[in-house]
Formats: sequence, C-alpha cells, structure tokens
Amino acid sequence: MGYVEIALYGIGGLVALAIVSFFILSAFYRKPGPEEAIVRTGVGGLKVQTGKGMIIVPVAHSADKMDLSVKRIEIAREGEDGLICQDNIRADIRVAFYVRVNNQQSDIMQVAEMLNPKRASEINQLRELFEAKFSEALKTVGKQFDFVSLYTDRDNFREQILNVIGTDLNGYRLDNCHIDYLEQTPVESLNPQNILDAEGIKKITELTTQENMKRNSFEVEESKVIKQQNVDRDQALYELERQRVDAEEKQKREIAEITARNQAAAAQVQEEERQRAESARIVAEEQIQVAEQNKDRQIIVALRNKERTDQVEIERVEKDRMLEVTERERVVGLADIEKDKAIEIEKRNIQEVIRERVMVERGVVEEQENIKNTQEIMTADRAKTVAVTMAEKDAQESLVIQVKAAEAEKQSAEFGAQQVVIEADAQRDAAEREMQATKMLAEAKTADKAAEGLAEAQVTMAKADALEKEGTAEASVIQRKGEAEAVVIDQTGSAEATIVQKKAVAEAKGDEAMAVATEKVGTAEASVMGLKFNAEATGIKEKAESMKLFHAAGKEHEEFKLQLNKDKDIEIAAIDAQQNIAEAQAEIVGEALKNSTIDIVGGETTFFDKIVDSIKAGKSVDRFVGNSDVLTDVKNTFFNGDNEYFAAQLRQFTGQFGVSFEDVKDLSVAALVGRLITMADNEDDKSRLEDLLRVFRGAGVASQKVATLGLTDGKQAK
Repeated sequence: MGYVEIALYGIGGLVALAIVSFFILSAFYRKPGPEEAIVRTGVGGLKVQTGKGMIIVPVAHSADKMDLSVKRIEIAREGEDGLICQDNIRADIRVAFYVRVNNQQSDIMQVAEMLNPKRASEINQLRELFEAKFSEALKTVGKQFDFVSLYTDRDNFREQILNVIGTDLNGYRLDNCHIDYLEQTPVESLNPQNILDAEGIKKITELTTQENMKRNSFEVEESKVIKQQNVDRDQALYELERQRVDAEEKQKREIAEITARNQAAAAQVQEEERQRAESARIVAEEQIQVAEQNKDRQIIVALRNKERTDQVEIERVEKDRMLEVTERERVVGLADIEKDKAIEIEKRNIQEVIRERVMVERGVVEEQENIKNTQEIMTADRAKTVAVTMAEKDAQESLVIQVKAAEAEKQSAEFGAQQVVIEADAQRDAAEREMQATKMLAEAKTADKAAEGLAEAQVTMAKADALEKEGTAEASVIQRKGEAEAVVIDQTGSAEATIVQKKAVAEAKGDEAMAVATEKVGTAEASVMGLKFNAEATGIKEKAESMKLFHAAGKEHEEFKLQLNKDKDIEIAAIDAQQNIAEAQAEIVGEALKNSTIDIVGGETTFFDKIVDSIKAGKSVDRFVGNSDVLTDVKNTFFNGDNEYFAAQLRQFTGQFGVSFEDVKDLSVAALVGRLITMADNEDDKSRLEDLLRVFRGAGVASQKVATLGLTDGKQAK
C-alpha cells in the first residue's frame, strides 16, 4: 500500500510539473503573424523566426516584431523637377514602388542590424532609405526614352527601372513598380535659361506647329468638301421643293372645291350649333355671375366678421395693457411708499440715536456737576468746622452778650431767611426751566440738522452753511454784544447777591455758633443752677436746631443758583474770549495779508491754523536763509531781489526741459526738482537745482505739492 501511494504522489507531481511547465512555456512562447517576423536579441545572440514561435525569457531576451508586408512608396517628379527624356522634353511623372522586407532569415537579420525592427517597415523610414535611389533610377532610365515612347513602351520603361534598381536592397526586396501618372510638363514651368529645357521648348514648339499646320489643312479641305456637298444638297432640295409645291397647289385646288361644297352644308349646321352654344354660354355666364356675387357677398361677410373679431381682440389687448399699466403704476406707487416709509423710519432711527446720545451727554454733564457740588459741599463743611471752632472760642469770651444778641435778632433772621428761601426757590425753578428749554432747543436743532444732512446733498448743505454764516454774521455780533452787556449786568447783580448771601451765611454761622454756645452755657448753668434753667436751655437748643436746618436749606438753594450763574458766566466768557480771539486774528491776518491773493481751503476751524502755519513756514525759511551764507547766495541767484524772479527761474528750467506746470502740479516740490536735476545736461544747472532743493528741504516745503506754491501758467500768486 505504501508503494502505491508513493507512485500516485510521483505521478501527481509529474502531472503538476507538466502543467506548470506548460503554463510557463505558454507565457514565454511568442508566435508571429502571417506577415510578421520575431527578432530576438540577448542570450544566444540575434535570432529571427517567421511562421514558427520561439521562447522569449523576459530577463534574458528582448524581442520585437518586424512587419514583412508590402509597402508603397510614391516618387514624384513634376514641374521644374520633372523627368528629362531622351529628346530633352520634361515629363511630370509619379511612380509607385512596392517594397518589403525579404522573407529570408538572413535578410531579416540584415535589416534588424541596420534598423529598429519596429520601424523597419514605416513609410517615412523607407522613403528616407530609398527615395534618393529610386529618384536616381528614374532619371537614369528616363533619359533612355523619348517622351512619346514613355507612353507607348511603358512596360519596357518599368522593366528598365527594375533592372537599374535591382530587387535586392540590403535585406529589402523591390517587388514591382507602376507608373501612376505621366504627362508633359507645362511650358510655363520650363526654364528657358536651361539648355535642356530650351531644347525641349524648341522641340515642343516644332511639333505643335507642324501638328497645327496639318490640322489646319485638314480643316480647310474639310470645309471645301462640306461646301460642295452643301451645294449639291441644296440643288436637290430645291427641285424636290418645286415638285412638292406643284403637288400641294394641285391638292389645294381639289381641297378647296370639296371644302366649298362642304362649307355650305356645314355653315347651316354651325349656325345651329352656334345658337345652341350661345344659349348655353349665356346660361353659364348667368350662373357664374350669380356664383361670383355669392362669393363676394360671403367675402364681405367674412371680412366684417374678421373686423369685428379684430376689434374685439384689439379692445381686449388694450384692456389688458391698461390693466398692466395700472398694476405697474400701483406697484411703483407701493414701492415709492415703501421707500418713503423706509426713509422716514431711518430718519426716526437717526433722531432716536441722536436723542440717546444727547441724553448720555446730559447724564455725563449732570454727573460732573454732582461731583463739583460734592467737592463744594465738602469744602463748605471744612470751612464750617473751622468757623464753629473759632466761634466756640469767641463764644467763651462773650457768652452772655451773644446770647442776648441772638435772642434779639432771632425774629429778624427768621423773617429774612424765609424771604431768601422763597426767592431762592423761585430762581432755582426759573433756572431749571431755562436749562431744560435750552437743552430741548439744542436737541431739536441737532436732530433737525442731522435729518437735513441725510436728506440733502453735501454740496447743497455746504452752500446753505455758507449763506447762513454770511447772513448771520452781523446778527451774531450784535447778539454777542447784547449777551456781553447782559453778562455785565448779571455779574453785577450776582456780585450783590453774593455779598448778601455771604452776609446771610455769616449770620447763619453766627447763629449756629450762638446756638452751640447757648447749649453749652445752658448745660453748664444747668449743672450749677439745676432745673431752673434746664427748660430755657432746652428751648434755646431746639430753636438753634430749627435755625440750623432753615439756614441749611437756604444755603443749598443759594449754592445751586450760584453754580448755575457761574456755569453760565463761564460759557459766555468762553464765547466772548473766542470771539475776541477770532476778531483779533481776523484783524491781524487781514492787515498782514490785505494785499495777497489767497485760495481759502478748509473750514472755520482749520483756516486760521493753515494761514498761521504758512506764515510760520515762511518766517522759518527767511530766518534759515538769512543765517546761511550759502543759501543767501542761492537766494540772490534765484530770487535776485525780485518777486517775479523766482517764477522766471522756474519757468526758465521748466521751459528749458519742456515741462509745464499743468503736467507736474500733482507732484511734490522735491519730485519736481529731482526730475529737473535728472533732465539737466550740464553741471551748472544741476548745482543750481541741488541748491534749490536744499532750500526747499530746509524750509519744510519739499513734501508739498507744486500746486500749493500758487504757480500756474507762469504767474506767481503774491
């Protein structure tokens, strides 16, 4: 049993080995097609196989297939390069050569050694190999034949080409060749300066002339024979025509006799037929007219129906159009309403934002005022403490006298305090109302201006501001004068009120000190004298506390009124100060620049600053130039003591270099001078321009634009 298993295993292994070997061989085995050859290189050298396959090992071998099919190569010689025959006549000829790789191992190996097997049968490769040889063979064989013999003896011409070229072409084989196209080269393509072409032209001319003469003689002889034949034909025709006419006349006479007899009988029949036909025609015409009238009537009815339909359709279209127009106008109106609504909402939002901002600013101002009030109150408390301490000291010295004086002046002080409180309340209410009215007016003006600023264009707004400032300048001056006079009067009244208030405060402090002293005296006497003076001291203490509270309320009202007056005085004084400063500045600038031509650029907050900066820059330049000998020489060179000399120098340089101020007005001064330096041809001009550039840099105007110098069209602004 063991031997059988071993045998079976051995047989199975052999079968598996055979199968594996078969698949390996089938994978490495390559077989060419009917018109192909396999060229293998590598281990074993160059091998070629046709018809049968061979083993190709990928690592050890490299194999390519070679095409062995017949390829067609066409050689054409036309025009100036046409084929020259034995009689020196050029011929346009196209010959097709049929070439292939010879199906022999030696030839295939020879071709494989020369060329890549894949490219061995490519048309371009074959043309590159054999075009020159085939063309030379054509010229050699063509010179052995006349032009006419090329037509009559084509087979011999082809055989001669094959004999000259041969069939063995270094591994290739020429199977056959055929003349595809053969025609005489046009005379226009020949070169008369070429000897062979000149000979060919001569022969062509001779042959064509002879042939033309022969053709012409044949044509003349043909005309003569044709003319004679035409004459003979005409004579025979005339005789036959005469006989025909005689027969026709005879026949006509006989026919006329018969016709006359028949016409008489036929006339009667024709008249009867005519009458019947006329009757039928009349009936037919009547029917036709009736039919035409019916048709016209139907056409008219149809046209009227069409007109009614068209009118209805036109009215419907017009109605639809009007509805569309109405709908479009409604939509446009709704859109305008929505737009206006959105604009109004946006205006209200802006006014609300402005109102909120004003409220915030008002809160900030009130907070600042509260801080100031707290500071003033603390200062007053400190002064009060000092005054009380001093009063206690003085009260110890004149206790009895002050107590009596306090009792005597008590009634008068109470009455005066009540009057002061009433006046303070009235003034505080008036001041609060005035402040609220002023704030409301300011808020309204701010909101109005903001809304107008959104609705109006910036150009219109600027014009309106200019007109408003121009029209209200005088009124503002008069108003400020009146306000100044009112301030003077108010300050006078405030000073008097301040004196009265200080007196009242001093009296209140004295009363307070007296009350404290009285309290202390009463307490001391009560300890000595007992209950006798206790009630009196208690009464004095309560009166003193009442007076203290009473005077505290009056003091608060007076301080509030004084604070309002102080703020008002400060604001009016600031306005007056700004007005005085502006008037002084205007007088100074007007006096200094009354003879100048100035372009004003900027608003009221920047104009004076720019004027002052310009004057400051000019003074700096004057001081800088005056303290420098070099720059003084430059000044004398460029300015020469004449205001127009600087413009003349600049015009000289710009004119010299072909530069206009309009071209460079947007450049900086330094850029303009730098451009002129680069355009200068001699060192003198460059040196003068460099000195001028240093002057500009020292004056701080090098970075300014040329347009700010006021120099345009050769004129200098003073």
